[in-house]
Amino acid sequence: MDRNIVFPRSIRYLMAVAEHHSFTRAAEVLYVSQPTLSQQIKQLEDLLDVQLLDRTGRSVRLTAAGELYVHHARRALGELDTAKRAIHELQDLSRGSIRLGMTPITDYLASPLLEQFNARYPGITLSTLEMPQNDIKDALAEDRVDIGIAFSSTLTAEEPSDEVDSHILFIEPLSLAVGKDHPLATQRGSLSKHALEQEPMVLFSPDYALRQHIDMYCLEQGIRPPIAIESTSLSVIMEIVRFGRLATILPDAIACAQHGFHSIPLLPELPHHTISLICRKGAYQSPACQAFAELAAEWSALRCQLECSKRLRPCPLTDTCLRSKSPSDSEAGFDGPAADASDAIPLVTKNPTTSKRHNGPRTGKPAA
Repeated sequence: MDRNIVFPRSIRYLMAVAEHHSFTRAAEVLYVSQPTLSQQIKQLEDLLDVQLLDRTGRSVRLTAAGELYVHHARRALGELDTAKRAIHELQDLSRGSIRLGMTPITDYLASPLLEQFNARYPGITLSTLEMPQNDIKDALAEDRVDIGIAFSSTLTAEEPSDEVDSHILFIEPLSLAVGKDHPLATQRGSLSKHALEQEPMVLFSPDYALRQHIDMYCLEQGIRPPIAIESTSLSVIMEIVRFGRLATILPDAIACAQHGFHSIPLLPELPHHTISLICRKGAYQSPACQAFAELAAEWSALRCQLECSKRLRPCPLTDTCLRSKSPSDSEAGFDGPAADASDAIPLVTKNPTTSKRHNGPRTGKPAA
């Protein structure tokens, strides 16, 4: 038996005596004195209030109670050995799990990152939970998610949080998005705020961060665009826009990736938004979470350096990369190897009460 294994000494001593049928031989194997070994086993018998060893014969043997106790002790020893191997597997990232809190917007923008992470670490389960952004911080505080991906206006003046660490990945512009059959589909150049006020729109519900930022923009500009439909689903919004009658406001990366969509900048310009990884400050970060943060920083740093012609498929972020620069520094670091890079992400989504594993590359329209 491994004498260094984490197991109560008295039980290890009992198992050694049971194996060698001798106090003397067991003491030699364990490198302890025989009186020490005998004393430890006697204390265990006193604690259990039962005799575990029959010491009356020429060799020591287990009593019926001792046989039963050692049987369960061996099972416990096996479980500890399994736990030790599992810890090593966590460290080498051959197993593990991550719970991600997402908004519908970051859910879509983060899909390529999830795909890359799954390809690099196929043994780690990625589970995503879609919710309004304000709920992500609560989910982090309540340990319902390990990492959040946040979507915030660059003009948002939030006090540094005592509970959340934030690390910027990239900055994303917002524009008006219309379908190919919309009257503005041929629009060249920017659209004024007064023209925007005449456009019926489909937007996220008021409890979502993007909608709140749009409402703030309209309030500051003194305009009230007609809102025809509200939804909590990004895919629903995009399908409605695709029909061509209603417009919406989306990150450029999403609008540019949709076939038949036309993106129109606004004047005054909508505030740009940061996409950031957030985690609970001071919380334990598993090796899987550290690897995810590290890959996110690595992936975002390379995003703007990749040429569209060299990609296996069109990158929805290419146009954005040409129009905007990413931050070079993080607001705050993760514990572990999370880097200080500057870029983007994309994903699999779900409803606010369920989560699911990301199973490889995604094709077609994003789920919401």
